[in-house]
Amino acid sequence: MKKVLMIAATAAFVLGINGVATTDANAAAWKKCTACHNFTAKKKVGPGLAGVVGRKAGSVEGFKYKFTKYGGDWVWDEAHLREWMCNSKKAVKKFTGNDKAKTKMPPQKICDPAKQDEVIAKLKG
Repeated sequence: MKKVLMIAATAAFVLGINGVATTDANAAAWKKCTACHNFTAKKKVGPGLAGVVGRKAGSVEGFKYKFTKYGGDWVWDEAHLREWMCNSKKAVKKFTGNDKAKTKMPPQKICDPAKQDEVIAKLKG
């Protein structure tokens, strides 16, 4: 009986009383972003992501963007964000039109459209 109660208690802790673990698992895609960004205007390693959708790339004051010397005149819309989330190193070359363009941001490899939808929803939230 103790073993059954112990397993049940562990399961409740891991899964959460109201299914919190399911929510966290679904949010894993956007949690990658929080290593360097906040979803508010507050800066972290990178700029805050509040208002990023519709913002000109490389325009947050106080940050040096490597790609701006190669062009980089785009606005963060869903199409640009999707390519960036999948492979920022490849995307920056495409967006600037220059194979020498670089970004400090490592590729996040969020390429699954459903995961990208989660991140975009969080960005728009």
